[in-house]
Amino acid sequence: MSIQQNNTAITVAEVMLDLSKTPQTAGTTLLKEALDMMDEHKLGIICIIAKDGRLDGIITDGDIRRMLNAVQKPMAALMSDDVINHAVRTPMTVASTMPLKEATALMGAKKVWDLPVVDDEKLVGLLHLHPAIEAVMGA
Repeated sequence: MSIQQNNTAITVAEVMLDLSKTPQTAGTTLLKEALDMMDEHKLGIICIIAKDGRLDGIITDGDIRRMLNAVQKPMAALMSDDVINHAVRTPMTVASTMPLKEATALMGAKKVWDLPVVDDEKLVGLLHLHPAIEAVMGA
């Protein structure tokens, strides 16, 4: 990740996690498998994508926690649901060309750690709060 001296010119693309580091799965993946993928990536989010790369939704560890409190269904039955059944279907996203300061302000206002990065309706990466803050702060 190369950081420019003038951090006001940094874009989301310069600090986002690329697709190879972005947890992603199909909507028909079992919720249990999606949780395992979140653990593997050590992030509290998984992006649900269509075959053409379009973002169909996201699910976060917070979404799962809220779902567990709201859904009156045995745990084993929940874990065998398709992940898309519990996903946020219209998540907040950012474009790779968005200024990083703008994106981090949005993350702060919405109190989120991760934002999918979408260009032309396709998932291109994930903006994670820690590297974003480091870049804005000039670290």
